[in-house]
Amino acid sequence: MNDAAQTGRTARVGFTDGEISGHVIRLSGFMIMGFLAMTLAQLVEAVYLGVIGKNELAAIAFSFPVVMALNAATRGLGIGAGAVLARAIGAGDREQAALLSTHCLILVVLFTLGCVVTGLWLAEPMFSLMGAESEVHGLTVTYFSIWLVGFPAFGLAMVGSGLMRAIGDAAYPGYVMTVGSVIQVVIGPFLIFGWMGIPELGIAGAAWAFVIARTCSLVMTAHWFFLRERIMRRQLSGFAESTRAILHVGLPAGATNLIQPLSYAVITWILSGFGTSVVAGFGVASRLDSVVTMVVIGISASAAPLVGQNWGARLFERVHLALMFCYRYCLIWGVIAAVIMWVGGEFFVTLINEDPEVVATATSYLYIVPISIGFLGMMNVANASFNALSKPMPPLILSLLRMLVVYLPLAIVAGRLYGYVGVFVVTAFTNVLVGLAAWRWNQTMITSEQARLM
Repeated sequence: MNDAAQTGRTARVGFTDGEISGHVIRLSGFMIMGFLAMTLAQLVEAVYLGVIGKNELAAIAFSFPVVMALNAATRGLGIGAGAVLARAIGAGDREQAALLSTHCLILVVLFTLGCVVTGLWLAEPMFSLMGAESEVHGLTVTYFSIWLVGFPAFGLAMVGSGLMRAIGDAAYPGYVMTVGSVIQVVIGPFLIFGWMGIPELGIAGAAWAFVIARTCSLVMTAHWFFLRERIMRRQLSGFAESTRAILHVGLPAGATNLIQPLSYAVITWILSGFGTSVVAGFGVASRLDSVVTMVVIGISASAAPLVGQNWGARLFERVHLALMFCYRYCLIWGVIAAVIMWVGGEFFVTLINEDPEVVATATSYLYIVPISIGFLGMMNVANASFNALSKPMPPLILSLLRMLVVYLPLAIVAGRLYGYVGVFVVTAFTNVLVGLAAWRWNQTMITSEQARLM
């Protein structure tokens, strides 16, 4: 059996020809669909739990940065594999792409199982350190411990979706994320509120809905790799070489991804000093903000396979065009998102919870932070481009500077001087500053690397 037959339909799919703008729109469209579905599922989960009370909202706010951190670290493995995988596809080495896919998913299994064991062991002291107390602490530990059961399935589906995009399938990953999210939304109220004779589980029901839904996503992912595309291999030969290539990008990328949830953890820690209602308001606002932010995340996700495949094929002009379109679309959406939140932010918050302090906190966040969404998208596009070229250190350096040099000290000072509003202003300022810096550094690096190869 030849290589093309072995790798199925995706062997004939690529991003090295056709209109770049069309590829960006197609890739971004399906990824935005999937990311929005996942984010809306988190938002609807908050709506369900908001019916129960603000302690449940505070609990998922405390768990949110840890959940993001685990997702980010796992996604780093996918980024590492996607970088070398897309270039292999662009260069026409399809069998190498199949081996990389297989070995990457094995790494994900090992990593996520390790996270489950560690997370169950550290849950109670970790959330105490973050500022969760009494009833909120217990609810947070309950939710997170159950959520961990579904984490390996979620991690495999998430990384698998990234590998599908790197290979050339723009549509199926969006379907995987969307179907899982729809299932989570549909079964959530049955488990949370005890509909149709099912025991009322409260916040534990929300976590079990996640576990069931993401197991379904894993089934769809397995179907794509094993049956539809037949891209998995039984051989482990070359596993060490694949691991080195993946981790060369994956470890720094994972560390870079961890900076964002660490920022949320820092914000949660700072805001915990203002009371449970403020933490709950931040949790509501951050989930609403995530809905509109997912559009620029979807756009930036399209940059990696486009840059990787075209760079592997030495089509440098297409690389520049892809990045130009991605940056432009991020800024356009940033303006649209800010207007949406200025006009409807308070209304959206009251749909989730009507506690006056929760509404005041969340509305303040939504009036300030969404201003910077377009620049946050620019940073993510630049990071995706760096990683696609196996240059993972600039994103890590930028993220560390963003967190340790700019954000953390300014947020602490602003929180003491101006309260939680000051923390939100610093968040927006940091996104704008680092977004511009990332764009400039990436442009310089692309030009330099192109000159070296020509």
